[in-house]
Formats: sequence, structure tokens, C-alpha cells
Amino acid sequence: MLAAYLRGWFPMADPVQDGGGIRFYDAEPRAVLPLDPPRVPRSVRRAARADAGEMVIDGDFPRVLRLCAERDDDTWLSPELQEAYCDLHERGFAHSVEWRRDGRLAGGLFGVAIGGLFTSESMFHRERDAGNLALAATGAHLVRRAFVLWDIQMLSDHTRRFGAVEISGDEYRRRLAAAVALTRRFV
Repeated sequence: MLAAYLRGWFPMADPVQDGGGIRFYDAEPRAVLPLDPPRVPRSVRRAARADAGEMVIDGDFPRVLRLCAERDDDTWLSPELQEAYCDLHERGFAHSVEWRRDGRLAGGLFGVAIGGLFTSESMFHRERDAGNLALAATGAHLVRRAFVLWDIQMLSDHTRRFGAVEISGDEYRRRLAAAVALTRRFV
């Protein structure tokens, strides 16, 4: 999987085709979240001021994966893919950013960090605003750690609120090469 990420590919299991087999994809155009500085919507800033929660990194990575996989419809995050991400986590490449309230896991996301690259793979929330607060906390954390590329693969209306933009595949691969050449630590 690391070799795929270094090429700009990302994995997804297709629950309908191939019996849930894992395939690798390359989005064109590619969506990224700028880190100079990360944009936080006004409503999320307001929620952060009123929220007594806290960001926790890697507090319960396997549970974050399971919660990201829980969907009303089929999920791309198959049990085999969850196992592969847990392996990357044990090797220090995959991380969860969790928003906790009174110790409860209220929302979060997970991704892969290689050099100065962080890929956000999926997110969830169980309580109001918790996923958005985890996303905002991730951006601030990446800036503190001097990451240079925050890959989200595909643009959505939700990530557009956080300043997500699309870039060409060629531009993404140029930024990717520069990012993975850096030495950065996520934690």
C-alpha cells in the first residue's frame, strides 16, 4: 500500500464488484486541502469555542476505522482494508485524529502520513460538529508539524467549505514527490 501511495494511488474495496476486492485508484483532478493556512468555516470556529472536547491522536485507531466503515450503504472500507490500515498504523504510517468529549469518541478521521504528505481517508461523527472539529484540528496539527500536502482524493461540498480545491494529476504528482522527500513526524 505504501508503494501505491507514493505513486499517488489510493485503495478502495468495491463491495459490489470483485467480492469486495481491493483496487487502487488515481483521481483526476485530485482534491487537496491547502495548509497555508487551513480554512475553518465560521460555523466550525464558533462550535470550537463552545466545545469542551479535545483532540486525541491515535487514541483508538481500530475503533476509528470501524466507525468510518459503518455506513447505511456499502462501504469501501472492507475488513481486509481495515486490517491493512491497522498494519500501517502499527508501522507508524496510519494515524487517527479523534475528537473526544468527556473521554467519549465523538468524531474523527484517519489517514496515512509519509514524509510531508497526509492523506485523509475517511471520517465520521457520532455527535454534532465532532467530525468537523476533528477535521479542523487535523489541519492545525499538520501546520504545526510542517506538513506540506493534505490529500483528500475527491472534492465534496463538505470539504469545499474547508477550502478544498482540485489540482491536475500532474500538479498533484509534482507536489507529492516534494512532500514525500521531506522528513516529518505525525506524532
